[in-house]
Amino acid sequence: MKEAPEQRPEMSIAEMQRRVDAWITQFAAGYWPPLSMLARLTEEVGELARELNHHYGHKPKKADEPSGDIALEVADILFVLTCLCNSLHIDMSDAFERVLDKYTHRDGTRWPRRGADAPE
Repeated sequence: MKEAPEQRPEMSIAEMQRRVDAWITQFAAGYWPPLSMLARLTEEVGELARELNHHYGHKPKKADEPSGDIALEVADILFVLTCLCNSLHIDMSDAFERVLDKYTHRDGTRWPRRGADAPE
């Protein structure tokens, strides 16, 4: 019988930034330069694309390839993106609030809504 996954408390974006910073700054090298982190982010996005293509696309894995974990690939992207933001002193919570405001104002009436507001 398969065990239920461990329940962990939710983590805020600010806490994620603090924990990543604590991890990175314990090493003498610290954060990589921004362009190196962009290259790393691109690699991680490619790994996510590969897993999604194996699960949902037209390219199944070879029989001898191990199964990948889409959630871990997403988390790898978040980690690298957090490193990039930390190194550039970007408050990810503030930036995300601003981008939600942008989408709300720009695209709030762009598509039909579900439910009561939806046309018959």
